[in-house]
Amino acid sequence: MSAYETIEVRVENRTARVTLARPEVRNAFNEVLIAELTAAFSEIAGDPEIRVLVLTGRGKAFCAGADLHWMGKMRDFSFEENLEDSLALARMLRALHDLPIPTLAAGNGATIGGGTGLVAACDIALASHRAEFSLSEVKLGLVPACVGPYVIEKIGIRWAKELFLTGQRFSADRAREAGLVNEVVPAALLGARTEEYVSQLLSSGPDALRYAKELIHRVPGMDLDHAGPFTAEMIAKLRIGEEAQEGMAAFFEKRRPRWAP
Repeated sequence: MSAYETIEVRVENRTARVTLARPEVRNAFNEVLIAELTAAFSEIAGDPEIRVLVLTGRGKAFCAGADLHWMGKMRDFSFEENLEDSLALARMLRALHDLPIPTLAAGNGATIGGGTGLVAACDIALASHRAEFSLSEVKLGLVPACVGPYVIEKIGIRWAKELFLTGQRFSADRAREAGLVNEVVPAALLGARTEEYVSQLLSSGPDALRYAKELIHRVPGMDLDHAGPFTAEMIAKLRIGEEAQEGMAAFFEKRRPRWAP
């Protein structure tokens, strides 16, 4: 993996661990962090040995949204410069959302604005009981635009109307109620619970996980006339594949499949 300035990337046990590493500004976004996350996600997507991504933050915060210095510079940007800057953020979130491997956010602390978008773009999200969330852009005369598609996908229209329009802070428990996070755990247990999820994901067929993500992303946009043939073809292809043949053999022989830890 490449060396980065604003993030740390460690690969071990077929798991890429990406840590936002700007604790002095609560891991806030700037143009360098966005570019480095985009590059890291691209590297991870291209490595067939990596089967899980874990995303977290160093220090007390997960990600406090936009860096104030960066925001100050944007005040003087032209429309064209603002557009390119915003597109960079949109591309980074899309790269995370579209990774073919399972992605897991471990929300260790404050998660504001764009940080909430990172959590939403991951497949599974855990949060420390101390974490707080906010989509506070409206307080600045802005909107949670680039993160919007991923947050709305997770929480739906009803919750989006409340959280986007009020910009209020909300607890980890309320984030779970809204569907933004899957589970809230005591801060001291966040690491251990994350590893339990990683173990579960590594015990599943890597190709099956990729196809499961494709199923989740594509089927909601299909009508039943298209969903039926699409899903039937998918399972038929998988059944005759090497991975499923090994998985079924392992089941009947009462052993672990070759891909399992």
